Amino acid sequence: MSVDITSAEFVKGIIGDDYMQGDGRSQIAFLGRSNVGKSSVINSLVNKKQLVRSSSTPGKTREANFYLINNEFYFVDFPGYGYAKMSKKDRDKIAKRILWYVQYSPVRPCAVVLVVDAQVGLTDKDEEMIRILKNYGHNIIVVANKSDKLKQQEVLKKFSEMREKLNSINAFMYSAKTKKGRHVVVERLLSFV
Repeated sequence: MSVDITSAEFVKGIIGDDYMQGDGRSQIAFLGRSNVGKSSVINSLVNKKQLVRSSSTPGKTREANFYLINNEFYFVDFPGYGYAKMSKKDRDKIAKRILWYVQYSPVRPCAVVLVVDAQVGLTDKDEEMIRILKNYGHNIIVVANKSDKLKQQEVLKKFSEMREKLNSINAFMYSAKTKKGRHVVVERLLSFV
């Protein structure tokens, strides 16, 4: 097993609920509200600027995208949830797809990464997602992206507030822009595979 991410390639995008790749490889799912920088987080973790393309229009992505990492396992990038300017019908579709995956899919991810905005902290939607993930016994990692936009004192304050709400869940302050926190997050992810 690798100790770092050395390769990453896009495999396919799925609209629907067939998340089985038929090869038995483990999956790590990435969830998060629209506009928290989920695509940037994945790109920084795999050291590729354009692997995951982020749309200039938040909420545009509709597919669950599969990326083969180190030829060993998948990152599964789900569309961002909760984007207010998206139609309710589309929001519901995305929410249902995510919930089906974490609750009923025959493929169980070895970990679920919830990307949140470090400046905003945990929203009600994030906390609801965490409750669902906990109820279904998932390994959860919370990555608080955009920490580079906070002063050091604010980082400590926000992280402390977040840790209080998360109890024993792994949480990391992160910056996709500067890659601060990358090493510890990659190490933690690889420990689940």
